[in-house]
Amino acid sequence: MKAVVVHGVNDLRIDERPEPVAGPGEVVLDVEWGGICGSDLSYWRHGASGTAALKSPLVLGHEVAGRIAQLGAGVVNLEVGQPVTVHPAELVGDGTMPERLTGRTNLYPQIRYFGSAAFDPHTDGGFSERKLAKASQIRVLPDGVDTLRGALAEPLAVAMHAVSRAGDLTGRDVLVNGAGPIGSLVVAAAKYAGARTVIAADISDAALKIAAAMGADEVRNVSTGGSLPADMELVFEASGIPAVLGGVLRATARGGTLVQVGNLPGAPAPAALGDLVTREITWVGSYRFVDEITDALRAMAGGLDVSPVITHKFCIDQAAEAMRVFGDPTSGSSKVMLNLTPPTA
Repeated sequence: MKAVVVHGVNDLRIDERPEPVAGPGEVVLDVEWGGICGSDLSYWRHGASGTAALKSPLVLGHEVAGRIAQLGAGVVNLEVGQPVTVHPAELVGDGTMPERLTGRTNLYPQIRYFGSAAFDPHTDGGFSERKLAKASQIRVLPDGVDTLRGALAEPLAVAMHAVSRAGDLTGRDVLVNGAGPIGSLVVAAAKYAGARTVIAADISDAALKIAAAMGADEVRNVSTGGSLPADMELVFEASGIPAVLGGVLRATARGGTLVQVGNLPGAPAPAALGDLVTREITWVGSYRFVDEITDALRAMAGGLDVSPVITHKFCIDQAAEAMRVFGDPTSGSSKVMLNLTPPTA
């Protein structure tokens, strides 16, 4: 079968990999769609994502959806042909956590994640024609959610987890800084959670157009004379750029809350953080998600339309071009999707 494999810096290939076979408690998917994430781009550009560095070739991709092709022994409540997505995380070990972290499995210290080089051997992702997964990782797509949108359940879950970190959004005014794929999905998740108004800020008109389509009440391009609003009680920082943190903290109201959903670099980087103290801002981290992928599917089935975030589609053989488009700030791309095997009728 074909698979999208990164071998090193700027070395992306379409390799032939062995066909997977479902063992006890496992399923094999015919993968139809996959969404490119920043971590996929980082492995291709830098040979690493955060502290996880490539030691061997890695199949990319953790945002995928398709149809069940095989069921292993003992798998119940699933059927061949069902459209599904996959929770890409698998805890390593017995799953025991401190009482203070009960239910926060995203913070478990040892997690294998689709398309990650954090372990050696690496954990191959789902950018392949077929993918093996634990039955416990499978989430059946509800009626009305096709596999293209089903592949967005994972990034929408990241956004919904970030929103949950802020508490009840009902009737609140929100700023989202950074209108890339995750920022735009945070806009949608915030509106879905009951936010009164959402302002989106970015340096790209194309990104802001998508944020508006995802529900932003107002957009501001801070590179062309626009400025961040003042005294926002609740702010989501989705750019992950340390240099903007000073301005974002200044936009946060005294006693307000800043949720950091954009990944910050693991290496030292300059940032102006003085307002964090003098304005007594609560700065909250948000990492991946627990089981909000289920909530994401329920929201999409209930009418939450995330399709505006999809800007480009490529077939599996065009994976390198898809990565270039995703990584080009002038391309106008947001979520770039790979068609890994043609969807069935």
